[in-house]
Amino acid sequence: MVDNDGSPQTSRRRHIARLAVFAGFLLGLWYLAAIARVVDVEAMRRAVSATGPAASLTYVVASAVLGALFVPGPVLAAGSGLLFGPLQGIFVTLGATVGTAIVASFVGRRAGRDSARALLGTNRADRIDALIERRGLWAVVGQRFVPGISDALASYAFGAFGVPLWQMAVGALIGSLPRAFVYTTLGAAIGDRSSPLAYAAIAVWCVTAIIGVFAARRGYRTWRDQHQPSQRPRR
Repeated sequence: MVDNDGSPQTSRRRHIARLAVFAGFLLGLWYLAAIARVVDVEAMRRAVSATGPAASLTYVVASAVLGALFVPGPVLAAGSGLLFGPLQGIFVTLGATVGTAIVASFVGRRAGRDSARALLGTNRADRIDALIERRGLWAVVGQRFVPGISDALASYAFGAFGVPLWQMAVGALIGSLPRAFVYTTLGAAIGDRSSPLAYAAIAVWCVTAIIGVFAARRGYRTWRDQHQPSQRPRR
């Protein structure tokens, strides 16, 4: 007989419990950062400003970590525009966004990769790995265009499913360009009262959101068609 502690059922429960604890941990972080707002973003901005010439690099590192802790990205990007202006601020925002993607996906891989593979099974996990190798980069890019999805949460999930760090970094850089422009420019517009900047940012946001919705709809329909059983005509 197989010992109960080493049975497949016990092992499966262990992996489910591990993923549940990880999900609960992420939910707690999201509540503290996005709902309770225990992080004082304004105090962070003042501290960054005090670093002088190193302020932009300091903001990139701090925002990357805070983004992985579910501090809302638009707030951090707007702060970048307010502190550094629209041009430099966009580069700072993109650096922070890529940093958040790398940090979150690395943690997701370390915390959930083995359990996710164990629950999926070897065959499914291998198929997903092959799919990620072909399309993982563009999956990351596409997610950034879909409105309403937390980038940090998606990065944790991508990491758990084994998306390589280089795909996370490049995908986050490409996919985040429009939103980085939008939120950073809005922050800069608040600082200098520039209506044209605000109008341009809102226009780009609307276009990006429309593209994201259509891309998500098309992706879902493609996935549904691929997974529906073939209908054979009756004779």
